[in-house]
Amino acid sequence: MVLFALNKGFLFTFFNLLRVIVVLKLYTNWEEDYELPEKKWYAMESHQVCQELNSDLHQGLNQEEANERLKIYGPNVLKEPPPRSLFSMFIGQLKEILVLILIGAAIISGILGEWEDSIVILVIVVLNAVLGVYQENKAEQALKALKEMTKPAAKVIRNGMVTQVDAGELVPGDIVLLDAGDSVPADARLIEAASLRANEAALTGESVPVEKDPAMIAAGEVPVGDRKNMLFMGTIITSGRGKALVVETGMNTQLGRIAQLLQETPLEPTPLQRRLNELGKILGMAAGFIVALVFATGLWRGEDVLEMFMTAISLAVAAVPEGLPAVVTIVLALGVTRMSQRQAVIRKLPAVETLGTATVICSDKTGTLTKNEMTVIQIYAAGNFLQVTGTGYQPDGRFLNQQGNEIAPLTDRNLELMLLGGLLNSDARLEATEKGYRVIGDPTEGALVVVAAKAGLIREKVEKTYPRLAEIPFDSARKMMTTFHHIDGSIQSFTKGAPDVLLARSTGVMTGQGIEPLTGEMRTRLLQINSQLASQGQRVLALAVRRWPEIPAGLSPDTAEQDLTFVGFYAMQDPPRPEVKEAVAVSRRAGIRTVMITGDHQETAMAIAKELGIWQQGDGVLTGAQLDQMDDQQLKEVVNRVTVYARVSPEDKLRIVAALKEHKHIVAMTGDGVNDAPALKRADIGAAMGITGTEVAKEASDMVLLDDNFATIVNAVEEGRTIYDNIRKSIQYLLSCNTGEIVAIFSAILLGLGSPLTPIQILWLNLVTDGPPALALGLEPPEKGVMERPPRKPKEGVFAGGMGINIVWQGTMIGLLALFSYWLALSWGRTLEEAHTMAFVTMALSQLVHSFNVRSMDQSLLSIGLGTNRSLVYAFLASISLQVAVVFIPFLRGIFETAVLRTSDWAVVLSLSLVPLVAVEISKLLGKLKVGKKG
Repeated sequence: MVLFALNKGFLFTFFNLLRVIVVLKLYTNWEEDYELPEKKWYAMESHQVCQELNSDLHQGLNQEEANERLKIYGPNVLKEPPPRSLFSMFIGQLKEILVLILIGAAIISGILGEWEDSIVILVIVVLNAVLGVYQENKAEQALKALKEMTKPAAKVIRNGMVTQVDAGELVPGDIVLLDAGDSVPADARLIEAASLRANEAALTGESVPVEKDPAMIAAGEVPVGDRKNMLFMGTIITSGRGKALVVETGMNTQLGRIAQLLQETPLEPTPLQRRLNELGKILGMAAGFIVALVFATGLWRGEDVLEMFMTAISLAVAAVPEGLPAVVTIVLALGVTRMSQRQAVIRKLPAVETLGTATVICSDKTGTLTKNEMTVIQIYAAGNFLQVTGTGYQPDGRFLNQQGNEIAPLTDRNLELMLLGGLLNSDARLEATEKGYRVIGDPTEGALVVVAAKAGLIREKVEKTYPRLAEIPFDSARKMMTTFHHIDGSIQSFTKGAPDVLLARSTGVMTGQGIEPLTGEMRTRLLQINSQLASQGQRVLALAVRRWPEIPAGLSPDTAEQDLTFVGFYAMQDPPRPEVKEAVAVSRRAGIRTVMITGDHQETAMAIAKELGIWQQGDGVLTGAQLDQMDDQQLKEVVNRVTVYARVSPEDKLRIVAALKEHKHIVAMTGDGVNDAPALKRADIGAAMGITGTEVAKEASDMVLLDDNFATIVNAVEEGRTIYDNIRKSIQYLLSCNTGEIVAIFSAILLGLGSPLTPIQILWLNLVTDGPPALALGLEPPEKGVMERPPRKPKEGVFAGGMGINIVWQGTMIGLLALFSYWLALSWGRTLEEAHTMAFVTMALSQLVHSFNVRSMDQSLLSIGLGTNRSLVYAFLASISLQVAVVFIPFLRGIFETAVLRTSDWAVVLSLSLVPLVAVEISKLLGKLKVGKKG
């Protein structure tokens, strides 16, 4: 469930409504003016804002002060409408049309003097409502827990160190760092900016990104959209990077002011729930027809009018599975909670249903198929290869020359330049924690920071010596980033990025003898070295430098990233995740094709794809350059054969998704960047990275992978298939039970035997034998082979695969068993009360036994195991106990019009109750024999 204030379309609609309200206000005599005091932070210099908030632009707040301010200002969250009370949920349960009919029947019974029936009906209504409230409340709690998991994080400076905190813990005075793709966590005054632009459409309705500038705005009243030195909560950083001072949090932000007039957008029902609601309406109409027929038939047969009226009303309630929507909701919610425990947070419930139909998973490589623990293992500089030892983010390692001898890295001028340039040209930071070291920022840049630390270059010290003067942020289209620094009395820029791109922009090369012209032969040689490293499964980055007399005016990539001097290569290794190879194999067996889409070099991508089993003999490979040469029709013709896309941009993902969907594939797509958002939205299942993913990507996604792991997607598909299967099982159970009650009553009345069940007994069955087992079936563990069958067709109905036929014949069987028990009791001369009791108990026990049948459409209960779903066993025992109680406890016997059965009667009832289990087991066996014969 998405926080309502972040719903851009809803906010845009609100602004249009607000304009109407303002116009109405001008032409009416409203007595009160709604005006919130607001400080003009944009009209102050940044140091004045800092003084006002008693903060430090370099050190930020200390943790103790931040904690104190959090107590004063409260959490940085938007207030939401209070949750529904249990009482309001209870009243909501009583508003159901069938429940209202039942209440009406109770009132009529009371007026006619049937007080006992009236009280029992009302008790059952209350019990049903209590069960519904419990289910609804549990579902809401599960969804609330999921919402907590998707809380955004913010990078802040506290105690002089960059750290990550929950955005809800931000307070005025905090210094936040923002990069492209981040969601602005609070209203903040900009202090530093580098090519910073923000999309403020959620706030102003203006879709064009706004260019930001930290300079003070001297004008008086300035509209929100023109406050270029301010960043606002809920807006998105589209490019560049910035540093800002938090000035307002929570409901005091611009978004918070709007939120005071808004209410949370209600949760949309899933497609499955909508289909089930439609099914409920159809069943309701069918039940109405059957009830009218039963009532008319009863009158025709001379039955008592009041008795037939009560029977018809009770049958109407029993015929429609009004508990089904609640069961579906709670099964979905609990299933989604179970997914979150496997590191997949579902943001949009329809994704649960869609997951079961996925046919293709398009996955990034770095961090998803691999560990995302980038480590520099080789450096090539000035014609020399150097090995670097140590793995992970621990800043310990040695530098070895080609002879295997250790060297002092800072004594080699070119190596020192490589290490210094990589450190200064990165935004990642290395942080010591109780469990070791972690990188805050991009893992690739983190590898450069770590390798510099291994040589003794510590970021905090180096930045003070060589501060960043300007920068051109990384762009996925350019595949480069450039920063400017004051070094050795002159301005020097460092550019890092894709080797082929940098070499194309370079005119010189750094050698042991100094800078030399980059000849065509040398360029070819360097490209071969790049390919050699990439073919070993290593990711390669290049570094180039350029000296300047001053920072060029009108700084842009066209001016700053030309005539570069090539310095060398970093070769990094990011080993595949050990669990991914098996996950890829599982996907293949499940009829799901895995496709790797990466910006890495083709050789690097192929090495990993072969190791993981993604690329197999006969599969195709395409590069971004080849994609650019193909039109959409040509791509469509080859897309089913290609399993590796290398050197592609995020924009290419959109074309790949579209081409796959042209072949009717159901596509799951992973992504983490701003430019991935269109592809994530276009895909049937957009999966954003939870660790490295930007807020933009998460907002566009259906699912967030908390561990950025490909195996988690496969686990989510398995859970999605299981959830859908379990919902079908609950439907099959409820409808077959209801069918049984209708068949038994209608057939008996038609045969002139009267109703085999009293109205109270019908309602009791609806309460005891329907709800608990149906819910327990929703908790069924995955069936054997759930990931060894082809994906479900998207338009396949809930009754597909023979389930509709099973409902009819199994329900009819249960109804006829109860009818036979009733007829047998009458033919033996039993009293009407004893006959009703035999039919009542037979119906209840056969339905409860039948709950074990529907655990699988084709697998025997013996192979599944009785105890593999303990919830169902507990539900079965609880329902049996309640059913036995209404027969043996004298007080309840009077209420439910039951009688103590004789031993022979119990023998008949128990024998008949086991028939559904035996019959269904035989049908499963015959089905397997039929399939085996066809095979």
